[in-house]
Amino acid sequence: MQAKAGFLNRVLMPLLTALSDNIYMSAIRSGMVSVVPLTIIGGLFMVIANLPVPGWEERIKDYLPLLNVPITATFGLLAVFACFGIAYDLGKRFGQEAFISASMATLVFLMIQIDMEEQVIQMDRLGSQGLFTAVLVALVSVRVQKLMTDFNMVVRMPDGVPEAVRESFLSLTPMVTLVGIFWLVRFVFGFDINERVQHAFEPLLFALSTLPGILVYALLVTLLWSMGINGDNALDAIVLPFFLQYLAANVEAAAAGQPLPYITANGFFTTFVNVGGTGATIGLALVLFNSRDVGLRKVSRMSLPTQVFQINEPIFYGLPIVLNPVFMIPYVINALILTTGSYLLMDWGWIRKPFINVPWTTPPVIGHYLATGGDWRAAVWGVASIVIAMVVYYPFARVAERRRLEAPKADLPMP
Repeated sequence: MQAKAGFLNRVLMPLLTALSDNIYMSAIRSGMVSVVPLTIIGGLFMVIANLPVPGWEERIKDYLPLLNVPITATFGLLAVFACFGIAYDLGKRFGQEAFISASMATLVFLMIQIDMEEQVIQMDRLGSQGLFTAVLVALVSVRVQKLMTDFNMVVRMPDGVPEAVRESFLSLTPMVTLVGIFWLVRFVFGFDINERVQHAFEPLLFALSTLPGILVYALLVTLLWSMGINGDNALDAIVLPFFLQYLAANVEAAAAGQPLPYITANGFFTTFVNVGGTGATIGLALVLFNSRDVGLRKVSRMSLPTQVFQINEPIFYGLPIVLNPVFMIPYVINALILTTGSYLLMDWGWIRKPFINVPWTTPPVIGHYLATGGDWRAAVWGVASIVIAMVVYYPFARVAERRRLEAPKADLPMP
C-alpha cells in the first residue's frame, strides 16, 4: 500500500493535478457542467412522457409531439450550448470579452454544420453528435482570438467610442479570420470536421461504454479521492462529453420507443455508484452510527444528513478516509462492486438503463428510481447497494474502532 501511495504521490497525482488545473480542461469542465441543467429540464418532460403508469403510453400518445418540443430544444441543441459555454468560460479566463468569445465560437460551429447543397443547418449535428466538434471549435476560436489580441491584430477604436461599438470592432478581425479559416477547411477543401473529430474519439467513446472501461474510470476516481484530489472534478473534463452523448442517445431512443443503447450514460456513476457520495460512504456512516468510539460515532452521525444528498466530505475528511489505508481499501472496493453490479444488471435487462438526468444531489433510491424513468427494480437495487456498502465497510470499520479504543487518548486525531 505504501509503494502504491508513493507512486500515486510522485507520478500520478502531479500529472492529474496539472491536467485538472489546465486552463483548457477547466473551461471544458465548466462549459459542460453549464449544459447539465438543460438535460434535467429535458429529462422532466421525458418523465412525463414515460410515467410508469399502466396505459399511460396510450393516453399520452396524442400529446407526445408537444412533450418532445422541450426535449428537442435541450438535447437537440446540446452541442450549441456546450460550444457557447466553453468559449465563454475560456474567453473569461483569457481576459477577453467573454460574450464575444462565445458568440464567435458559436457562429463558427453553426457555420460548419451547414449542408452546402441544401444550404440548411444539419440539425442532427447540433445535439450529441456534434459535442466533440463543439469543444474543439470553442477552444480553437478563443485561442485565435487571444493570439490576435496579444499581437494587436485587432481594430481598436478611440476611447471616446461607446463600449459596445468598441468591443464589436475589437472582435471584427478575429471573427473574419475564424470564419475564413473554417470556411476554407470545411467547404473549400471539403474536410468534414464533425465526422473526423467523431471518428478520432471513437475508441474512448467505445471504451467508456464497456464494463472494463467504466471500471478503470471508477478506480481512477476513487484512487484520486483517496489521495486527497477530487477525482470526479479531475476527470469530468475528459469523461463528461462522453457521458452526456450517451445520455442524449438514450433520450432519443426512449422518445422513439426503441431500446436504450448505453448503460454508462450521465447519471450512471453519480446515481448507481456514488451512493451517498463517492465510494458509497453512506454505508460507512450507517455502520459507525452506534460505534463504541465516541469520535467515530460523532463523525458518522454528523455526516449522515449530508450523505443523504450525496455530499460526503464531512465523513471523508472527518474520519478521515483520505490517506487512510484502513478505509481507502473498502472505499475503492465499493465503487468497483457497485459499478460491476449496476452495469451487469442493466446489461441483463433486469434494471432499465438511465435516460433521465437527475441532479447529483438527489437522495439514493429516489435517484435510482427517477434516473431509470420510474423502474422500481432500480430503487430496490439502490437499497441493496447501501446494504452491500455496509457489508464491505463493516470489517474495516471494526478494525478502526478497535484501534481507537485501544490507543491512548492523546494519540487520537479526532475530538
